[in-house]
Amino acid sequence: MKPLHQLLLILGTLSLTITAPLHAAEKKLNVVFILADDLGWGELGSFGQTKIPTPNLDQLAQEGSRFTRHYSGAPVCAPARCVLMTGKHLGHAEIRGNLQAKKSFPQFDEGQYPISESALTMAQVFQKAGYATGAMGKWGLGPVGSTGEPNKKGFDLFFGYNCQAVAHSYYPPYVWRNTEKIIINKNPIPGHAKQPEGEVKMDDWIGETYAPKLMIEEAEGFIQQHAAEPFFLYLAFIEPHVSMHPPRASVERFPEAWDTEPYRGENGYVPHPRPHAAYAAMISDLDGYVGHVMATLKKQGLEDNTLIIFTSDNGTTHPRLASSHFNVGGVDATFFNSTAGLRGFKGSVYEGGIRIPMIARLPGRIPAGAVNETPGFFADWFPTLCEATGVTAPAGLDGQSLWPALTSGKFQERTKPLLWVFPEYEGQVAVRLGGMKVVRQKLKTKKPGPWELYDLTNDPTESQDIAAQHPEIIQQAVDLLKKEVSENPIFPLAIPGVNAPGV
Repeated sequence: MKPLHQLLLILGTLSLTITAPLHAAEKKLNVVFILADDLGWGELGSFGQTKIPTPNLDQLAQEGSRFTRHYSGAPVCAPARCVLMTGKHLGHAEIRGNLQAKKSFPQFDEGQYPISESALTMAQVFQKAGYATGAMGKWGLGPVGSTGEPNKKGFDLFFGYNCQAVAHSYYPPYVWRNTEKIIINKNPIPGHAKQPEGEVKMDDWIGETYAPKLMIEEAEGFIQQHAAEPFFLYLAFIEPHVSMHPPRASVERFPEAWDTEPYRGENGYVPHPRPHAAYAAMISDLDGYVGHVMATLKKQGLEDNTLIIFTSDNGTTHPRLASSHFNVGGVDATFFNSTAGLRGFKGSVYEGGIRIPMIARLPGRIPAGAVNETPGFFADWFPTLCEATGVTAPAGLDGQSLWPALTSGKFQERTKPLLWVFPEYEGQVAVRLGGMKVVRQKLKTKKPGPWELYDLTNDPTESQDIAAQHPEIIQQAVDLLKKEVSENPIFPLAIPGVNAPGV
């Protein structure tokens, strides 16, 4: 019996030696995609910010790679999310603006115009491939009960704001868990108000339950619950989108000397006695959420097998009243150098509106501390994440996979169009062709602007229009737009020719 016992032990040891590496090799890659809301190009330490500490995101950049030529899919919230989720650029995307659902579907009292039943999202593809799928934060692609509700578009769990307008308050009356409305504040704080006179008090705009706290707790719980299986987690945090409602403790981390005057709500959203400190607090809190996510992954032993992407949906808020030095919502983009010299803000197809910070981390695959100038945008994430995880990507996507650039740390040439067709904010289009960028503004006004051309390599601030010297590049951009832009009766925008009025 003794020789047999020894033989069984040897065979058992060999079996463990053979099967353990195979099991490890077969473990699928997790994905955590973190999307900030209205975070400007220059508002992270790793992208040049000097006033607001972002240690967790800076560490993410040190352990991963920064992409300095990355763009949103659109200059505002809903269409940017549509491009991200469907892999279709704005010439083909179903949602090309921030249209409220109730304007076309009176049965809904909240939410944005829904993506259709036939629209295929990356979450649906991951779900079909056996991934647990979760989304926390802001949705904006269709109300509960519509064809665009999160559970119908591939998410096992959604928790947060379905509607972008409700997300203007950080102390809303309710949030959604899938199709269930969860009451969280009996006395909600409005997202919009003005106080032209008198003392602006912080406590007047602080409620009972702070919604972002619940969302990060849900994210941590999702990771813990699905640690033993592959998961795709989409964290669409609402910071630093105004209103400015950060907790008092977060505000008080920043110098009182920063604020010599209150914001009174004159440019929308709510007043705040310390707008500089409040805005910094929102970005600092966002950085803290990333720290919570990283700590949870580490605790579950998943930090080396999880691809983390961090980016923003568009640039920081734009000016409104000439009489106020604050931008929309009380943001002081000059004080924080939010665009780091780029032209334009949220709502614009100039660089300040659509170029966004992007950080990617995956130890052993994505080079640590690298800076990559490969141009890319939201439509690229669908094919990129599919290639990274080995999931089969559907045909017909407008983006190209950035996985070779991510893993090599080297510049990757563009093979698919990089363009924006934005019917809002008076109608705008833009095309990036290599280092050149073609722009046209005010297309839905009586006096459309001319075709503009900028050499981003030598003129990143888009200050020198060289369209007159290169009519052939304008023609190339017009031809590309006419080829790539399909009709969309809900979000119409006609593409003019080279010699159309305004040139």
